[in-house]
Amino acid sequence: MTRLIREIDRYSLLLLATVLLATLLPASGQFAVALGWVTKLAIAMLFFLHGAKLSRQAILSGITNWKLHIVVFLATFMLFPLLGVAFSEGTAFFLDPMLVTGILFLTLLPSTVQSSIAFTSIAGGNVPAAVCAASLSNFAGIFITPVLTALLIGAHGSGGDSLAAIQAIMIQLLLPFLAGHLLRPLVGGIISRHKYVVSLLDRGSILLVVYSAFSAAVIEGLWQSVPVWQLLVTVAVCILLLALVLAITHYSGRALGFSPADRATILFCGSKKSLASGVPMAGVLFPAAQVGAIILPLMIFHQLQLLVCAAIAQRWARKPDVAGPAAMAN
Repeated sequence: MTRLIREIDRYSLLLLATVLLATLLPASGQFAVALGWVTKLAIAMLFFLHGAKLSRQAILSGITNWKLHIVVFLATFMLFPLLGVAFSEGTAFFLDPMLVTGILFLTLLPSTVQSSIAFTSIAGGNVPAAVCAASLSNFAGIFITPVLTALLIGAHGSGGDSLAAIQAIMIQLLLPFLAGHLLRPLVGGIISRHKYVVSLLDRGSILLVVYSAFSAAVIEGLWQSVPVWQLLVTVAVCILLLALVLAITHYSGRALGFSPADRATILFCGSKKSLASGVPMAGVLFPAAQVGAIILPLMIFHQLQLLVCAAIAQRWARKPDVAGPAAMAN
């Protein structure tokens, strides 16, 4: 658990350092053009690795728990978007439009994989079901997120050409993902033997995309249009959003009669949003100058969900007979 917290803290600092670097030394001119091509290659590599790490055996071992997967799916792609619409409508009167779009966009993303499984394991949850639920969520998100973005954001004029965006997702993200998965028999062993290198490539790709996105946004005047008080409001919105989803997934799992292990899986898989998928998708779905502001709420929510869920998982590990956020009050 301590090692996991250290990794979260280290990566959080790297994300903040990347934003600071883009603020002080934003990429511009020919360097920005070259960075754009490198970023596209990094995104392709990122999704290739995601596909290669997806184990069909793990999915098959957990897929029989279909009721659990339906609940996680509904939490990820129905509950979150409904809350996102409500929150974006409620903040549209005083927040920067790109932050409002970012709040809605983060609710349309798939769940995380690595942290969902890790926290489920720490809490004594149903790990095979977590592997299946998180992996299927990520795969489904490649299709569902651009469609939801077209319906809920594109309809308001912020999502650009919806059909072109969906096609771009298919080409830049889905094809590398499928290629990685199909080549898993050849590259799976290499990935398993070099997990640290794969992790560096994975996180390094995200940092590169974040730097590219924030560079373009800074050049367009991001920090002039987003004052500190708006960032604080965005943090408060993300805290409230996370608290609502945690409460709803917890009490829904209990009301539907799931076992404590399954309730842990529902909570940790159904309450998260993937930075690893969200940042590349934002780069494809939105104009470059808008991406930095749009992914700000996602970055904030990502850090909050890791810290809060780490605390919950640690509490559950000490109280395996208690399931849910209510344990935090005991």
